[in-house]
Amino acid sequence: MLVETVAFALVGLIVGAAALVSLPGYFPAGRALTLGTALGSALLAGVIAHFALDGRYPAASIAISAVASALLTSVPARPDLAAGRAPAHRHRHRQHRPGAHRAAHRRHRPA
Repeated sequence: MLVETVAFALVGLIVGAAALVSLPGYFPAGRALTLGTALGSALLAGVIAHFALDGRYPAASIAISAVASALLTSVPARPDLAAGRAPAHRHRHRQHRPGAHRAAHRRHRPA
């Protein structure tokens, strides 16, 4: 189990580093949060997979650890704040006039 735990930790660090290197603008919160999320999720998923598979398939446990780490590392990603993207307020809202809903409702009543 010790060797697998080290493998889970390495997988988490590799996934976190790959996310920071490939998409640095998507993670404005900082490197520690991204690497910590990848590391923690890889360790947790790996341990759960190890016990769920009774330790019989270490390669499958490591693969599950990598997939879970990649999925959970995308949680703190902020693609809307990346350089070259749309501003934070992408959707334009119509101006709401007081009483406009009631006036539109009156127009559509059957006579």
